[in-house]
Amino acid sequence: MEVLIQRVVDLIQERYSEPLNLDELARTAIMSKFHFLRTFRDVTGVTPGRFLSAVRLEAAKELLLTTSLNVSDISARVGYSSTGSFTRRFTESVGCSPTQYRHAGGLRGTSGAEEVANGANGADRADGADGASGGCISGSVRGISPNVSAIYIGVFDSPILERFPADQAMVTAPGRFRLAGVPTGTWWVHAVAHGASPESAANLADALLVDTAGPFEITADSRLELELTVRPRAWSHPPVLLALPDLGKLGFAA
Repeated sequence: MEVLIQRVVDLIQERYSEPLNLDELARTAIMSKFHFLRTFRDVTGVTPGRFLSAVRLEAAKELLLTTSLNVSDISARVGYSSTGSFTRRFTESVGCSPTQYRHAGGLRGTSGAEEVANGANGADRADGADGASGGCISGSVRGISPNVSAIYIGVFDSPILERFPADQAMVTAPGRFRLAGVPTGTWWVHAVAHGASPESAANLADALLVDTAGPFEITADSRLELELTVRPRAWSHPPVLLALPDLGKLGFAA
């Protein structure tokens, strides 16, 4: 079954700018629509529509940083018929507008990076007292690449790393992390690091190492222990959409 779903993901990656519909995707997988929807979600964690949307926004991020195309042209190039709809969706998922993302070079501003490092640094919090009231998620994170140093860890309401986290931490080297103020709810934990400098990667996504765990039901009494390993994104892993802190300012050795 995974081979058939990978065929669909390949189609989405190649033709994301086209108005792909569920019927065509199900035919590509040689499945009924009902069976296809269930199988696609089991393999990727999201629906085909959400995966397609994430691929379009990932492509838009790349175009914003590597071309001089205006936002309207980029919107049309990645498959949106309305620039307004594209801008709203981009801002909601990435955390800033397309223009802000371009001007910031694809990163959260320095102040945002420092806030993560100083206010939610996993290395500092691992052995300290509990932070804000809420459930606690702690554990260890490592990378399969020897170049990994700073690793961003966030708690999100989606299997796609998008929108702002409910809690976040940064470890400046593989090791322990602790998130002690996770609100009640259903959450996924995402970890992201650089495995190569963006300049040496074919595109921005190739420079990232990722891991995702969840979903987890968290209450105020929850104490969850995880082991995370960041690695190159698999074909079935949805793109990273949120504009991340500048890991280079927090320990990434390029």
